[in-house]
Amino acid sequence: MTNYHTNITRILSFTLVSFASFAQSPIQPKLGNEGVQIIKSQGYEFKDLNKNGKLDKYEDWRLPNETRVKDLISQMTLKEKIGFMLISTTRMEGDYAFQQDAPKAEIKSGFNEEDLVQNINMFSKKPLPVPVMSAVGTTKAVTQYNLRHFILRANTSAKNMAEWSNNLQRLCESSRLGIPAIVASNPRNHITVDASVGLSVGTTIFSKWPGELGLAAMRDLELTREFADIARQEWAAVGLRKGYMYMADLATEPRWQRVEGTFGENADLAASMIREITLGFQKNKLETGSVALTIKHFPGGGPQVDGQDPHFVWGQDQHYPGNMFDYHLKPFQAAIDAGTSAIMPYYAKPINTKYEAVAFAYNKAIINDLLRVKMGFKGIINSDTGPIEMMPWGVENLSVLERYQKAIDCGVDLFSGTGDPTLLLETVKKGMVSESRINQSIERLLTEKFELGLFENPYVDVSYAEKTVGNSEFQKKGDLAFRKSIVLLRNNAKLLPIKKGTKVYLESLYNNSKTNIPVLASLANELGIEFVKDKKDADLVVLMVTPNAGGLFSSTGAEIKLQLSDNKIDVPYINEVTSSKPTVVVINYSNPWVIDEIDNKNLQTVLATFGTSSAAILDVLTGKYNPTGKMPFTTPKSRQAVLDNQSDVPGYLKPEGYALFKFNEGLGY
Repeated sequence: MTNYHTNITRILSFTLVSFASFAQSPIQPKLGNEGVQIIKSQGYEFKDLNKNGKLDKYEDWRLPNETRVKDLISQMTLKEKIGFMLISTTRMEGDYAFQQDAPKAEIKSGFNEEDLVQNINMFSKKPLPVPVMSAVGTTKAVTQYNLRHFILRANTSAKNMAEWSNNLQRLCESSRLGIPAIVASNPRNHITVDASVGLSVGTTIFSKWPGELGLAAMRDLELTREFADIARQEWAAVGLRKGYMYMADLATEPRWQRVEGTFGENADLAASMIREITLGFQKNKLETGSVALTIKHFPGGGPQVDGQDPHFVWGQDQHYPGNMFDYHLKPFQAAIDAGTSAIMPYYAKPINTKYEAVAFAYNKAIINDLLRVKMGFKGIINSDTGPIEMMPWGVENLSVLERYQKAIDCGVDLFSGTGDPTLLLETVKKGMVSESRINQSIERLLTEKFELGLFENPYVDVSYAEKTVGNSEFQKKGDLAFRKSIVLLRNNAKLLPIKKGTKVYLESLYNNSKTNIPVLASLANELGIEFVKDKKDADLVVLMVTPNAGGLFSSTGAEIKLQLSDNKIDVPYINEVTSSKPTVVVINYSNPWVIDEIDNKNLQTVLATFGTSSAAILDVLTGKYNPTGKMPFTTPKSRQAVLDNQSDVPGYLKPEGYALFKFNEGLGY
């Protein structure tokens, strides 16, 4: 009987092992190769990336990523490792990003082989401690400097981007170890007022969606996830596999010049948005088809002194007068829990806190003790652009080599802003940083590439990219989001929804100018109202007001004011119109504007937008779409309320008398 049971057990064990082996048989991935040989082994195919005629561990996709990473690190030279720790702007043929007095040219899918060297700090306008090569000629970047991380800022067609991406990967594949590139970008899917280089690419051929504040105003987490998944498909289709986004910062200081890129003032709402965005772009974990995100700007860039931004020397200080430091960490914890691939610390230095008064990229208690140890982040620490050469707040007395040393000791893995590895290499060669510490960063950076499947197939299908990017089905979802993002704040005179047969005059106020907005007759017929060309003939006037502070990079350090008259809006004209005609005022809130100059008894009807389309606004005005949006932040009543505010405290927690329109406010019909 014993032998019987023993034999049965052996048979069952053998069967289970065999079944498990069968169930776990590796599935051959699609290999994309345009220059290396294919190695066949045990019925499978692999890329001979290092061209040695045999299957190395890092080339074997059946092995765990950890094994592949360690093998590749053992084959990399120190120069290859150092180049791998830099990420800089890369430029396509005809693309002259950051170049002053550049020739105008058509952007094509070839390489820009010109180095771009800066001797002057573009923000302070003062000489740099060392010249910065902010962009490197592409072939030189790959073959001489061993760069494999790039930021693409060009705004061009899907075909151009896809072809260029394939050209870049082909060049990388031809290198000694065949390590693929990863290409990052700032946001490309949002309507925004400030589309400055480094913030957003602005309106592109990708599907168009509300600004980040508008996504938050929707209060629709399912559609938020859907947005991120759609954008992921578009980005991956053209070879963009890394996002320099999104901002987990909170809009607690209304003057901050980057409020437009946030998800508002409420930490719980922002955390929910960041979670859905991260899962939509990256999927549940990084894999083929994912776009890796770099969530920024740790530990929260909102509480700037007087709203000034730390790109500039006059904005380098960040404070917490309301003692709400931990409140600003919530969205970052959500990003970590959702598996974000990278996190970017900001330039600012904390003042009047328990932390060292040095920029966050140099702040070990922030980067290592808080972010890594306490909050559990295990991914890539990616510096913002230029903290070594341009924004070394609090460590100005250190040499460039000492700055690299301090930042690496704090935990930075990837340095943004320069494409020249010379000084970082010198830092290591002088023994200021050990190669074993460098290997820790390389391990994180390589793991991201392996997880994304770039070693097996970094190439894209150009025809698929053309069909995918900005397609009509994707845009239908974006159009719905436009409508859901609009907030009805005031409808005292019941002017809305606009009644059938009403004669309407539409006008845009922007940059101190007034422009009549023409509307197609077919749209007028569809909506059942008549659009007139002169407001004297109108029953109702609609003023679309877009305040403009001039953009982040136009800052001079002067006091930031939120009144409409200080942001290129003709206030007397608005008051004249509202006093003479029934008027709907639609305000695009890229900041929490102070509207006390027009907030009188005649201002009966107000809507808030956050980057949307005219068609969406008209659908809401006419009742074709019933407004459902809610304010993502509080707007202050007056300039004095702004001056008295505590920068780290969200508007809904500020004292009585601060708010005109409150967080979460929003009406329907």
